[in-house]
Amino acid sequence: MTLTPKKAHDSLINMTELVLPNDTNTFANLMGGRLMYWMDIAAALACMKHCAAPVVTASVDNISFENPIKLGNVVHIEAQVTRAFTTSMEVHMKVWGEDPVQQYRYKSNEAFMTFVALDPNGKARHVPAIIPESEDEVKLYEGALRRRQLRLILGGKMKPADAGELKALFYEQ
Repeated sequence: MTLTPKKAHDSLINMTELVLPNDTNTFANLMGGRLMYWMDIAAALACMKHCAAPVVTASVDNISFENPIKLGNVVHIEAQVTRAFTTSMEVHMKVWGEDPVQQYRYKSNEAFMTFVALDPNGKARHVPAIIPESEDEVKLYEGALRRRQLRLILGGKMKPADAGELKALFYEQ
């Protein structure tokens, strides 16, 4: 099956949310689970925009919270597909908080998620390849195969000996 490749920036999604009392913990910080929920939605939208099909979350990489987002602040989530494999897509996300009163923006976190596209029968379907253009898109694209191999190893779906891209980082060839 041949699908027309698409530019990485064409999958870009920008999502904005306001942190309300029901979104916070007892310290008036945005709950991590609520942020992950919003990130999952933004990433799914980027993937659906790329492949024009329903998608499901396959994996979530490490999410480290650098700065808390406070009650009343705005959350900005940027999600973009970095690379497409046969049926899966890796999405890179950046998250910022913004204090609308003091008018400053700060980084909260970034993460990678992987999604799989589904056909009408709920089976995995092929997705178009990604064309990276900017310097950042190229770097993310090139690193995606190593990140994928690491995910597969950690998930028990690949033997470390078979991870050629990862091995190349540690051994001269």
